[in-house]
Amino acid sequence: MMNKTGKGYMIIQKKSLADMVAEQLRQQIAEGVYTIGDKLPTEPELMKTFGVGRSSVREAVKLLVNMGVVQVRQGAGTFVAEASDANGGSINMSIADRTELDEVRKILDIAIVEKAVARRTDKDIERMQSSLEARKANAKDDRLKECIEADLNFHIAIADATHNRILADIYRSASLHLLSEFNRIYDGTDCFVNSQFSHEKLLRYIIAGDLKNARKTAVKIVEEP
Repeated sequence: MMNKTGKGYMIIQKKSLADMVAEQLRQQIAEGVYTIGDKLPTEPELMKTFGVGRSSVREAVKLLVNMGVVQVRQGAGTFVAEASDANGGSINMSIADRTELDEVRKILDIAIVEKAVARRTDKDIERMQSSLEARKANAKDDRLKECIEADLNFHIAIADATHNRILADIYRSASLHLLSEFNRIYDGTDCFVNSQFSHEKLLRYIIAGDLKNARKTAVKIVEEP
């Protein structure tokens, strides 16, 4: 998907400080600097290390939590989640270009949809509906950052509905890189508004157990402009 101006030039949106901190922490985890169960440095330490403010550090941690890379334990700190090393240590998508990401995304989306159609629970459906409603509201109000997060959370909810931890963890790893890519290429929410109907159709097909149309719609979503 590409977002273009009326003159045909793609708008490149600069990554936020939080995105860059999240990427660097994610890379450190992937490289084994921090492993399963390790406690990450404190907020002040991360602020000093990356030269950013407290809000950027907190937002970066929130992004990593949403992707399942770290867990925040109240009163104890932030720790590398058990799932992250399983996919993060062996999969390096940081060098992937957009075409490669889309190819991987298409394969993964088909895989998670196939399993989710057969295995989704009422709780899974509630998560998908909640994320999709947030996606729609944020897209309508042109809140790009929140819209992207809701979009990825919708697809992560589908991945979790497979009840296959490995598949869900791989999807989370890919989603972190999609987050960076989406933040880079989009300057507004028009494309999310335009693709909302396809996402709603996908959810209806998953609920109905319609594998054929769910697969077809999942592919269409990846290929939508």
